[in-house]
Amino acid sequence: MKRFVLSCLVSLAVGSLLSPAEAAPQKPNVILIFTDDQGYGDVGCYGAKGFKTPNLDRLAADGVRFTDFYVNCPVCSGSRTALLTGCHYQRLSMQPVLFPNSKYGLHPDEVTIAEVLKQQGYATACIGKWHLGHMPPCLPTMQGFDYYFGIPYSNDMTIDPRAPLSKNIVLREGMTVEKIRTGKPIRNKVPLMRGEEVIEYPVDQDTLTRRYTEETIRFIRQHKDEPFFVYLPHTMPHLPLHVSKEFAGRTKTKFGDIMEEIDWSVGEIVKAIADLKLDDKTLIIFTTDNGTRSGSSGPLRGRKASVYEGGIRVPCIMRWKGQIPAGKVCSEVAATIDILPTLAHLTGAELPKRKIDGKNIWPLMKGDPGAKSPHDVYCLAHGRGAVRSGKWKYYPADKQAKAELYDLEKDLSETTNVADQHPEVVKRLQASYEAHVADLRKNRRPAALLKRPELK
Repeated sequence: MKRFVLSCLVSLAVGSLLSPAEAAPQKPNVILIFTDDQGYGDVGCYGAKGFKTPNLDRLAADGVRFTDFYVNCPVCSGSRTALLTGCHYQRLSMQPVLFPNSKYGLHPDEVTIAEVLKQQGYATACIGKWHLGHMPPCLPTMQGFDYYFGIPYSNDMTIDPRAPLSKNIVLREGMTVEKIRTGKPIRNKVPLMRGEEVIEYPVDQDTLTRRYTEETIRFIRQHKDEPFFVYLPHTMPHLPLHVSKEFAGRTKTKFGDIMEEIDWSVGEIVKAIADLKLDDKTLIIFTTDNGTRSGSSGPLRGRKASVYEGGIRVPCIMRWKGQIPAGKVCSEVAATIDILPTLAHLTGAELPKRKIDGKNIWPLMKGDPGAKSPHDVYCLAHGRGAVRSGKWKYYPADKQAKAELYDLEKDLSETTNVADQHPEVVKRLQASYEAHVADLRKNRRPAALLKRPELK
């Protein structure tokens, strides 16, 4: 008995000597906010002009702001695939962009963040734009989410005539079920879903940001006494631009109005967390799916659909009070593929048995002294391809262009190609890129065939 007591006292003493960074953190609630087509320069603390984002700026001041954070694809579906599975989208045979007439979606055998966290007893919700398959077996409720509310793909698309309609569907703008089933789909008129059914068509897009926010806060309050994961992929600021009447005209541009409404949304969610006294139990991650089409890339070259920095380097802010030191800025390379393995590490969940590409970036998030990127080389196979390694950014030669190499420490805007001056770097990064592409081809896994119901 004495030996047992002594052992306990020693354990307590050792535990008290651990620094907060060394101590194992408790399993956090997770709120992952993912905007659509928001550029690197579209947040105040990243240099935004023409509108203000005080809530996002405060989030960064209370946590860590990443300066070199990457997506896996400069357009919608590929980027979301990588975020939720920790895999390069090509590995999973996903298309860069899915449409209402697409035949395939994310395979249900792939493991999403929601499924990883459900292992640990999390309640899970997807509230917003899905875009990984709008029919079974690819809907959010079939990919680990207990609850889904949102639009199934981009807001500039249409409705699938075979979409499952709720008996209580709200039909707007003179729409009828017959028109949905037999009429010509109308661009920019998209459905709103709850669970696995369409509940409104066409959705009033002006109301989406506010409704997503209200649904998110409602879910948080319902699950405040258990661990929860909310994935909030906003529809905005993807074209066509829509904003609520409360925020219309607040700035000189509709884009600015939308960004101020998104910032308001972040503020409302943060306030709800504080009111429920969940600040020290909740990790909030804010980032975006790719570069901008309507906003600003800041100092970066390129925009949405490009693999230049402006198409794939995005703002990323993370806050977890008591665990992530306030006011940190991280300039190490990290990416959306890293979120799944990092959350698995933080919650004690098992990683997927099949290969993923992401790495644990918790040391970067909590500001460990000397912490380095787990990616010596970060490759993207989209388009002509791109490679980031340390200060270097490399683009392989193709039929339209010769190889390009940029020193991002000296030339953030990628204006001066120095490939000819550094042939050894070009050779090394070309070999890394070729090995990456070969691995994706050799270890490619299938997408899932969508199951469309017959029209009656």
